[in-house]
Amino acid sequence: MARGGAHFVAEELAQVLSHYDVGVIHEIKPLAAGNHRAPKMVIISGKGKFLLKRRPKGKDDIYHVSFAHAIQTHLAQRGFPVTALISTIDEKNTILQLDHHIYELFRFVSGTRYDGSAAATIEAGRQLAVLHQKLADFGCEWKPLQSSFHDSSVVRRYLKTTGGGQGGTAEEGMQEVTDVLMTLYNASSVRVNELGFDSWLQQVVHGDWHPGNMLFAEHQLAAVLDFDSAKISPTATDLANGMLQFSIVGGRPHPADWPSYLDQAKLVQFLDGYREKSRLEKNKVSALPDLMMETMIAEAILPIAATGTFGTLSGLDFLKMIRRKAEYIDAHRQTLCEAIGA
Repeated sequence: MARGGAHFVAEELAQVLSHYDVGVIHEIKPLAAGNHRAPKMVIISGKGKFLLKRRPKGKDDIYHVSFAHAIQTHLAQRGFPVTALISTIDEKNTILQLDHHIYELFRFVSGTRYDGSAAATIEAGRQLAVLHQKLADFGCEWKPLQSSFHDSSVVRRYLKTTGGGQGGTAEEGMQEVTDVLMTLYNASSVRVNELGFDSWLQQVVHGDWHPGNMLFAEHQLAAVLDFDSAKISPTATDLANGMLQFSIVGGRPHPADWPSYLDQAKLVQFLDGYREKSRLEKNKVSALPDLMMETMIAEAILPIAATGTFGTLSGLDFLKMIRRKAEYIDAHRQTLCEAIGA
């Protein structure tokens, strides 16, 4: 394996590209971005610039990939900014299966990453609402995942096992942290259910609306890059996750140094952008802080339960940081509700 993760070998690259009509190739270079287990190559040819990707194990279920491609095609046909999928020459399919691997070729999109500005934050919220509108009538032959981070038995089971319950083992101090997170998670689930969650309309949502999955051009959304987490759920779950992703404050090398507070200005900007395009009922707005707490706990515990770490970070240290942030939301729920106009 090449330094930094998975890579293409020359024979593999030649075989894969033979299935596409990209014209005379002028340059091929690796792209170090995203999942290091998913190698990517930038292809520059007489017919333009393309991005070739090999899906990693665990992200290569054919039905799940087909569902994601169907969503991207649906959105592209309706003018939403997604990366265009390129079909193979022979089967006219956007999915190429070779030697137990799945490959995808995209039209390369140039753009800049999220810069933290108010304009880009509002635009991200605005375009999430547009995406929800354009997916409201989406349907395909593949049955998508119908679940969410809300009131999840899976999240509760992982909190128990990570904390050392049900015969598991844990680092010293882990059970105390997961017990607190369980209490906060359960209380949030109850409050959201009391606001009518089970009666809310469900549809296809993005599932992972965060800055790393977007490219911008002068503070306008140029492309959404990842639909691997798409599922059926109420749109409020997507909105709450987006509000969290754009307002969470971190970035320092060690989670212990991350502050507990959220960037309330960005949280409100993101929601204001969403409300430019979509009306929100009062009960859904009131549920957003608790949905944010639920998604934050769920997104942290699932990888930590599987690997013991969150990326390269200590699982225990990361969950301690999540506890502080969840307790902040819990303690400031009224202030947050007033800020967002619940």
